[in-house]
Amino acid sequence: MEPRSEDAVHAHEVLLKEYEERPWHARDPVATLVNTILSQNTNDVNRDTAYQQLQERFSKKGREGEAVPDWEQVRDATVEEVIEAIRPAGLGPTKAPRIQGALQTITEREGEITLGFLRDMSTEEARQWLTDLPGVGPKTAAIVLCFALGKPAFPVDTHVHRVSGRLGLIPENASREKAHDILEDIVPEDIYYPFHLNLIAHGRTICHSRNPACDRCVLRADCDYYKQVVQEQAA
Repeated sequence: MEPRSEDAVHAHEVLLKEYEERPWHARDPVATLVNTILSQNTNDVNRDTAYQQLQERFSKKGREGEAVPDWEQVRDATVEEVIEAIRPAGLGPTKAPRIQGALQTITEREGEITLGFLRDMSTEEARQWLTDLPGVGPKTAAIVLCFALGKPAFPVDTHVHRVSGRLGLIPENASREKAHDILEDIVPEDIYYPFHLNLIAHGRTICHSRNPACDRCVLRADCDYYKQVVQEQAA
């Protein structure tokens, strides 16, 4: 059966009761971009540690006197310095050039390191601008659009891909890129942000990659994966 909008809305409503409302709040888009690059192929703890080390190594005083990242320093540092700062995130020789390349390209286009101007663009214009940056793909662009700019984009990470696939919201074997297009099509824009976050929460707490806790899942009655497991056990 083709994925349907009403199934996505139903899953959202069930998860909303299980977890919580997720009000959107603005984030710095450059910091979000760097954080997302750091998050590739690692866990949240390692990403956060790497970002903290990057900030400590390359920082300046903010308006309130607090230490904030100095993206010009990151851009202009040697790649070896950046690799060392982000070592906890892994893949430093890949991620460091991506971060510096993105910061350099932003500077070349805008004369400074800022992405706030993307708020004035349409979602698709802003998406295209971001994906033209070196090392920035659809998922990274969608995260910046959704989390930092408040634009209707639906990021698909490993948890979203797994949970939506088991629920039948995307076809079996759909790639993350294809899942991104399908979910943006069937999920109403006004629930992109909370539904995305609650799918992640559900993937982390219940719908694990291995040994999902189906007996505690509030969506098991609607889950294709659960129905298959039950049928196999009953056979």
